[in-house]
Amino acid sequence: MNGKTIGTLLFACAGLVAVGAAAQAQGSVGQSIKQDAKAVGHGVADGARDIGHATRRVAKKVGHGAKEAGVGIGHGAKKAGIAVGHGAREGWDATKHGVKQVFD
Repeated sequence: MNGKTIGTLLFACAGLVAVGAAAQAQGSVGQSIKQDAKAVGHGVADGARDIGHATRRVAKKVGHGAKEAGVGIGHGAKKAGIAVGHGAREGWDATKHGVKQVFD
């Protein structure tokens, strides 16, 4: 969550506290205010939960992308290493063959 979202949630919670305090002071009218405050609280909680789920989904996608990039880089490095090794081996074999031709 970014600072703006956190600030909004804190402002909403402060409002709920104020509404709750007013509700206790009002009696029967306060009961409807308490119910409204409860509904607002549930709305804030649902919004926060949605933000958490969205954050989790984004983090999961970023993590999977990083994993796939790392695997691709690792496989490319492995293939390059094998190719260099095969090239070196072929070069050595050609050198051995050339030396044998000269000295045989």
